[in-house]
Amino acid sequence: MRTMTTRRLFTIGYEGKTVEELLDQLAEAEVKLLIDVRAVAASRRPGFSKTALAGALRERGIDYLHLRPLGTPKAGREAARKGRIAEMRAIFAGQLETSEAELAMEQAKAAAAERPSALLCFEADAGHCHRAVVAERLAAAEALEIHDL
Repeated sequence: MRTMTTRRLFTIGYEGKTVEELLDQLAEAEVKLLIDVRAVAASRRPGFSKTALAGALRERGIDYLHLRPLGTPKAGREAARKGRIAEMRAIFAGQLETSEAELAMEQAKAAAAERPSALLCFEADAGHCHRAVVAERLAAAEALEIHDL
């Protein structure tokens, strides 16, 4: 049983999902803010580019925040596509040391403290995605329970 002081932080990947499926999962979890942690908030998948996604979320009463500095650099995305998760995590760890990423992490922390939030990226399996690293850091700093949707 969850205590009243324990807050949740959700993570979600849109790989293999339609926009409607993603929106339904967010609504069911009562998410009020989607924090997009993609370095490139564009997608070949219809409806998942920044503007279209933000509009669809708004129609469901969910706010959208894109924090590009919390995205994986190109070399990290290439490593992930090749299944080299440890390499991707090492590259991403370097990204998190930048001042831009540190500021974005503070923004994410403040936003997640205000209302139920979810971190978004493409990868279906959070364990293979950098969003798990972001979630772990936020959870450690803010005593959040992580739930992967």
